[in-house]
Amino acid sequence: MGDRYNIHSQLEHLQSKYIGTGHSDTTKYDWLTNQHRDSLASYMGHYDLLSYFAIAENESKARMRFNLMERMLQPCGAMPEPEKHED
Repeated sequence: MGDRYNIHSQLEHLQSKYIGTGHSDTTKYDWLTNQHRDSLASYMGHYDLLSYFAIAENESKARMRFNLMERMLQPCGAMPEPEKHED
């Protein structure tokens, strides 16, 4: 019984510390938003991917990094956040 409680408390600690680890109240929109932001952050962090995107879009790497950061502010394209229903 003690091991089960310990694992549960560790999971709760990770979920409170790191956004995007998911929990029972995570909606589909929240999950997609976190995936989108994580992907964009990964693109910015990997120099080769950033260079590839810059060449593909005929932009400088600095402009490409700026564009990716702008896209992180409005995740999931133009998809608006769904209305939350009170239970």
